[in-house]
Amino acid sequence: MGEIKKARHQHPPTDKLEEMRSRTQRARSGGGPEAAARQHAAGKLTARERLDLLLDEDSFEETDLLVHGPEGRSFAGDGVVAGFGRVGGRPLAVYAHDYTVWSGTMGQAQSHKICKVLDLAFESGIPVVALCDSAGARLEEGVDSLGGYGEIFHRHVAASGHVPQITAILGPCAGGAVYAPALTDFVFMVDGISHMYLTAPELVAGIGGEACDPESLGGASMHSSRSGVCHFLARSEPDCFRQMRELLDYLPQNWRERAKPVMPSDDPRRPSEVLGAISEMDAKKPYRIHEVIWEIADGHQFFEVHKEFARNIVTGFVRLNGESVGVVANNPAYLSGALDISASEKAARFVRFCDCFNIPLLTLVDVPGYWPGLEQEFNGIIRKGAKLVYAYCQASVPKVTVVLRKAYGGAYEVMGSKHIHGDINFAWPGAEIAVMGPERAVDILYADRLKAAADREAERRAFLADYVRDCASPYQAARHGYIDEVIDARETRSKVIRALQFLRRKRTERIPKKHGNIPF
Repeated sequence: MGEIKKARHQHPPTDKLEEMRSRTQRARSGGGPEAAARQHAAGKLTARERLDLLLDEDSFEETDLLVHGPEGRSFAGDGVVAGFGRVGGRPLAVYAHDYTVWSGTMGQAQSHKICKVLDLAFESGIPVVALCDSAGARLEEGVDSLGGYGEIFHRHVAASGHVPQITAILGPCAGGAVYAPALTDFVFMVDGISHMYLTAPELVAGIGGEACDPESLGGASMHSSRSGVCHFLARSEPDCFRQMRELLDYLPQNWRERAKPVMPSDDPRRPSEVLGAISEMDAKKPYRIHEVIWEIADGHQFFEVHKEFARNIVTGFVRLNGESVGVVANNPAYLSGALDISASEKAARFVRFCDCFNIPLLTLVDVPGYWPGLEQEFNGIIRKGAKLVYAYCQASVPKVTVVLRKAYGGAYEVMGSKHIHGDINFAWPGAEIAVMGPERAVDILYADRLKAAADREAERRAFLADYVRDCASPYQAARHGYIDEVIDARETRSKVIRALQFLRRKRTERIPKKHGNIPF
C-alpha cells in the first residue's frame, strides 16, 4: 500500500491527463487555425463544424482520433474524422474528410479508419453518412492509397441493401474517389462548392479538346439535372444537413426494420376537391403531379428525391397516416409524363431502395407511353427501360397503384400494374387504359371507313366515343380484375391508406437463387 502511495506522489495522475488532453487537442485541431481559415475563405466549413450541424448536440463519439499516417508526413487523425453519433435520437455511423489535413487526401491510415466505421455500422445495423471533401488519392502513398479506395468500395457494396448509406459532397471529389459516393443510396451536393468528376478539367481540355471548368464538368447543378448522380441539391451546407436529417426521418435503421411511424396529425379520411377537379380535366391537359401527391399525403408534405433530374417522373417520400411511403408518379407537366431512359432508371433505383428497406410503394399513373425517337432507341431504351420492369417485378413490399387519367401500352404495364403483381390497383372514373391513345387507335382501326365517310370528323368522334367506352374504359380493366376498384378521385387518400393498412403484414417468399441478373 505504501508503494502505491509513493508512486502516486512521484507520478501525479495530472501529468498523464495533461498529456492525453494535449494530444487530443492537437489532433482535433486538424491542420491548424490557418488551414481552417483557408477552408472558411473557400466558403466551406471544417469537418468538425459539419458534424456539429448534422448530429444531435453532444452525441458524437469519435474513433481513431490519434491514428497517424506514415512518418514525416503525418497528422493525428490523418485527414478524416470518424465515429458514431445520433440524428433525431437514432444512432448512425459517420465519417467526414478533413480538408485542412493534406487536402483530405486518401492514405492508408485514413482508409483503415473509414473501413473500421463501415464494418461496425454493418455489424450494428445502423445507417452510414459520409461527408466528402477530398483532393483524391495521396500520391506519396502510391498503390496503398488506391488499395484504400478498393477496400472502401467493397464495404459499401456489402452494406448495400443492409443499411441506408448517404453521402454529401462538400468540396472536390475526383478520380476513383467518385465511386464510393456513387455506390451509396443517396448523394447530396451543395451549389457552388461541390464538384465530382472522373477526369480533371485540365485533362479533359488537354486530351479531348473540350474546354470546361469544375462547375460545368462536375458541379452540383449539372449532376442534379443532367447526369442524375446527385439526388438532392442544397443551397448551403446548413441546408444540406437539414435535408439529410429530414431524409433519415423517413428511413429505417436497416433492412430488418420499418421506418419509425409518427403520430398522425391529418384525418385519414380527408376528401379532396382538388383531386376531383383534376379527374375531370381533359386527359391531354398538363398539370403538375405534385398537386396530386400533396393532396394524398399527410399534412400535404412531400419530400422529393431527384427533383431536378428526369422531371417526367417524380419520386420521393410521404407519410400516410403517420407511416413512411415511397411515391413513384408520372408527371404530365414534363414530356407529357412519358417514360424515357432517364425516367426509367430514376424510378427503378428508387423502387429498389424502397424494397430494400421495407418502405411501401404508391404508384400514381398518368402515362401516354414511352417517349419516341432515334436517340432513345440508339441509347438503349429497351435495355434500360427494362430496369423499371425488373424493379417492380422483384419488389416484395406492399404496392398500391392508382391510374389517374391515362395508362397506355407497355408504360401501363411497367407502372405497378396488376400484371407485374401490383397488390391493390385503383382507377379514377375517367381513366383510360388501353394499348394506345384512342385517337391513334381509331385512325388505325377505322382508316378505311374514315376515308369513305361523308363527314369524317363526325364519324371519327363517334368512333372515339365507342373506343373509349368499349376498349379504354377503367370498367373494362375492372371486369377482368386488372383494376380492383374504380374510385371517386376525392377519396383517393382514404382508399390508399386503407389498402396499405390491409397490406402491412404482407410477406412474400423469394425464389431460391444466388441473385438475378438485372439488365444493366
